[in-house]
Amino acid sequence: MAEVHGSCSERFAGVREAMAHQLDAGEELGASVAVDLDGETVVDLWGGHRDAERTKPWSEHTIVNVWSTTKCVLALAALMLVESGELDLDAPVADYWPEFAAKGKKDVRVRHLLSHTSGVSGWEQPFSIRDMYDWDSATERLAQQAPWWEPGTASGYHANNQGHLVGEVIRRITNTTFKKFVADRIAGPLGADFQIGARESEVSRIAPVVAPPPPETGAAPPDPDSVAVKTFTGPRASATAANSPEWRAADLGALNGHSNARGVMRVLRTLSLGGEAGGVRLLSPETVEEVFAQQSDGVDLVLGVPFRFGTGYCLGSPIVPYVPEGRTFFWGGWGGSLAVMDLDRRLTITYMMNRMGSGILGSPRSEAYVRAVYAALA
Repeated sequence: MAEVHGSCSERFAGVREAMAHQLDAGEELGASVAVDLDGETVVDLWGGHRDAERTKPWSEHTIVNVWSTTKCVLALAALMLVESGELDLDAPVADYWPEFAAKGKKDVRVRHLLSHTSGVSGWEQPFSIRDMYDWDSATERLAQQAPWWEPGTASGYHANNQGHLVGEVIRRITNTTFKKFVADRIAGPLGADFQIGARESEVSRIAPVVAPPPPETGAAPPDPDSVAVKTFTGPRASATAANSPEWRAADLGALNGHSNARGVMRVLRTLSLGGEAGGVRLLSPETVEEVFAQQSDGVDLVLGVPFRFGTGYCLGSPIVPYVPEGRTFFWGGWGGSLAVMDLDRRLTITYMMNRMGSGILGSPRSEAYVRAVYAALA
């Protein structure tokens, strides 16, 4: 059986077994899984390799680009400004970012940005990944766009640009970049190994992401004028780009968080524990409750399947039936990384890996780990 490193409470031995199985089967290249229960780390596991050639082991301190799991930290940052009274979720975005009112967006609310219902789910073409790296130009272009649907009426996943939209609001309020906000006000106080991008000094411990298998061919070509096509081509995602120095140096609050399961867990358990973790309070329980204010429920215009979004997080979807209903919320990243926050059980589950799977959210691997955790609690 494959070697799995780290610590695991005997009660959660099934999680270790699930990781060993995924590694043995070749489904997992390198990965980490962490679980916090009521403020105690009961699972902190890692195994496999950092490289596709399987020459460099995944170690305790390996980090990886976690893709859209980054958005979980983005939403936490926004909620922290709600907590301090500096941000009103029901205020127009233009109250903080006046230029955003252009082209019919004066009534777009802050909640709309956090719940993917703003109508601005991508950049108008032509727009490349490199264009995302220029913060001022990228945000100016978003401010000058018209919505692609009526804001507030439906979700359309803000796949690549949510970090720029919410991050610019944060910058206007705090006069600091999102990258610095996370370092100074979230990761630093919590002692969490989490950063937006990755410092040059950290490159030696990064596990490059391995692209998912290509999609099956034979389906009818999508409508080029659809919201989904415009979102996913403005810009087109690239696993290769995510392994570049330019990507790692950028401030991409929707896409380029670098961490491992332990680092993400140490940030997000703050939510599961009512706003305080490790003696550090970021939110009040009342502000955490804002997450459960449902903003949309239906087929997402970008992802094409049903999602129920609250403020900043997903509250439920048939795509991830293994996350139980109740006071739970979650999100994950392209390829399968996942973070689950369960307030009923004061439980946080995080899974980060380098070999990307196919699909919209989660993967059979993330399902195996989450089911193993809940089986241990049954």
